Amino acid sequence: MVSNEAERLAASVDKVSVGRVYDYLLGGVHNYAVDQAFAEEQLKILPDIRDFARANRAYLGRVVRYAVDAGIRQFVDIGSGLPTQGNVHEVAEQAAPGECRVVYIDNEPIAQAHAEILLERTADPQRHRAIDADFFDGPGLWQRVLDTGVIDTREPVALLVVALLHFMPPDTHPQQSLRFYLDQLPVGSMMALSHIHIAPEDTETQAASDKVAASYRRRTNSPVTPRSRAEITSFFDGLDLAEPGLVWLPQWRPDGSESFADQPERSRGLVAAGWKR
Repeated sequence: MVSNEAERLAASVDKVSVGRVYDYLLGGVHNYAVDQAFAEEQLKILPDIRDFARANRAYLGRVVRYAVDAGIRQFVDIGSGLPTQGNVHEVAEQAAPGECRVVYIDNEPIAQAHAEILLERTADPQRHRAIDADFFDGPGLWQRVLDTGVIDTREPVALLVVALLHFMPPDTHPQQSLRFYLDQLPVGSMMALSHIHIAPEDTETQAASDKVAASYRRRTNSPVTPRSRAEITSFFDGLDLAEPGLVWLPQWRPDGSESFADQPERSRGLVAAGWKR
């Protein structure tokens, strides 16, 4: 087991990691030369991908604070990626000190290892945990969440699916997997989701986005799949969308710190939060 885990870690260092690329775009330090080179190549094609990363991280902070203000005290973050500034537990702790519980989930061994180290150093391990599991594990993943002892399914949960589903091609049927997790949540729970999106009339950016998506298909194990507004909306089927509905990243409950608020489409991402009633 130890040998297999060491092999996974070694292999991960030598390959482009979408989580580490995202960390680099945010200005983080948990990335390697292979990730940095790949990111810089994509930035030459579509500079707005850095805007998406930053606007998406800001949305994560706002939606966590929104959930806490609404009374939620436990979070399940699937596809959490590498720890960087503004982690879920840090935002939640600021909003409700000592009250919140978080389970981080990622399928990249380095991301999970970094998350464990971060939590050991900066968080209460009785309330915040990190596990290595895959979105498509379904019942297996959810059982591991429950096994942490952190999440009480008798109480509302905020399910965070942030910047994840655009790495799931249609043939993987992500909506089915997502529906499984939603079915496990008690009434009163919430799902927050963000997804890349290019306005269909913006043909120039669409062409650049297609080139970036092709690079991800060739050089990573996480191909990028842009979706229409209607397809992204369908992920919220059965949920009540919180105001203002499905909008560009800077438009979701802005707090005044948003960049390019006058050009929200530059964020290249749509977001919403939905309630299970």
